Amino acid sequence: MTLATRPLGSTGLKVTELCVGTSPLASMARLYGYDVSDERAVATIEAVLASPIRFIDTSNGYGEHGEAEKRIGLALAKSGGLPADVVLATKVDPDPITGDFSGKRVFASYEESLVRLGVDRVPLLYLHDPERIPFEEAVAPGGAVEALVQLRQEGRVDQIGVAGGPVQLLAQYLDTGNFDVLLSHNRYTLLDRSAEPLFASAHERGIGVVNAAPFGGGMLAKGPDVQSKYGYGERDEQIADAARAMGAACARHGFPLAAAALQFSLRAPFIDATVVGVSSPERVGQTLEYAALEIPEALWAELETLVPPSECWLN
Repeated sequence: MTLATRPLGSTGLKVTELCVGTSPLASMARLYGYDVSDERAVATIEAVLASPIRFIDTSNGYGEHGEAEKRIGLALAKSGGLPADVVLATKVDPDPITGDFSGKRVFASYEESLVRLGVDRVPLLYLHDPERIPFEEAVAPGGAVEALVQLRQEGRVDQIGVAGGPVQLLAQYLDTGNFDVLLSHNRYTLLDRSAEPLFASAHERGIGVVNAAPFGGGMLAKGPDVQSKYGYGERDEQIADAARAMGAACARHGFPLAAAALQFSLRAPFIDATVVGVSSPERVGQTLEYAALEIPEALWAELETLVPPSECWLN
């Protein structure tokens, strides 16, 4: 199959509508409930490189010692390097021991990532989960934002982004005028529309919009009776009830709930790319199959009637 390629806002980057997220490849069993071996992780990235997906997302902080980046690096080395048409994005993270997230740490985090990935640069670099430090600290002289801007000015990256959860905090960062790309997770799904106004506003301003975790941390892929959490945290029971009702609606129409959850993000006019975490080669193929299904408008209309109230959303 082919995937649509879209401009990432006004950045000049072209990306496929599907992006592979690599946090599951870091073997973070406490978060995902399972381990992933080096061999399986490398095979997964090889499957991605052999697929139509040309956008890969990772982070310095995925895994205790940067395992996700290391494993991507192993796969790229095995495959002869990063293909010219693949956009590889990573994120800067605090020092894992001290928690330092200063400008100095941003430079160090980026250098660590380049070594692990085995590349000279990446075109897109995000400030990752900035809720871990006060906003005032991040935007102060010598802070993380200034360092990211410097990396862009020096040509060491092409574009900089902010990637996190809380919508209002992300809006604060965008309002600084420094960021080219926005990524938020778990806040634009079948069950939660928290990020929609921010995504739409960013899109109108020419900022690239990336939506991550369309399955809500697994609930919309595995079902609420298998995955007890939403967005990696405890869920409101109304969220679980809505997921069950949506699953039943999809079953009546003959479609997997996961396919509807994925395509809900893909069909949004203000989203440039959707990040889906994968942990096996089979999941790469399955994700592409879900993206290709032709879901009828009648099902979309029914799913809209089942959205839980906004007080249940993450915001």
